[in-house]
Amino acid sequence: MADTKKKLHLEVITPDAAVLNEDVDFIIARALDGDLGILPGHAAIIASLDINPLVYEINGKKNTLAVAAGFLEVNGETATVITSAAEKAGDIDVVRSEHARERAEKRLHGKRDNIDVERAELALKRALCRLQVAHNYGGK
Repeated sequence: MADTKKKLHLEVITPDAAVLNEDVDFIIARALDGDLGILPGHAAIIASLDINPLVYEINGKKNTLAVAAGFLEVNGETATVITSAAEKAGDIDVVRSEHARERAEKRLHGKRDNIDVERAELALKRALCRLQVAHNYGGK
């Protein structure tokens, strides 16, 4: 018997590649003003995304992407994420992410006046997001 459960088509696009193009059961994304749960049949929406894991489920299996902010648009049965960077858990280089975290923390805790604090904080947040996804969902 065919599965008649409705699906939502999820596309995650970066300037370099289409990272994901799958039919999913649901999506959880962190918008700037809180979490969004998206199911098939969701009302049309456009939201700014924060740096945070994006969780989606396919046939009972949870999957996660590290998303470096961006936008989410839901229109009909399609959800599209446009972001500067997104990585699947298995594609995350944990060692590289740890080094990025250390560099950002060093910049933030240094005593230099010429440090761009906002930039360093965003770099730290991106590194922590990648590490969270890798540790929870299997990075390399």
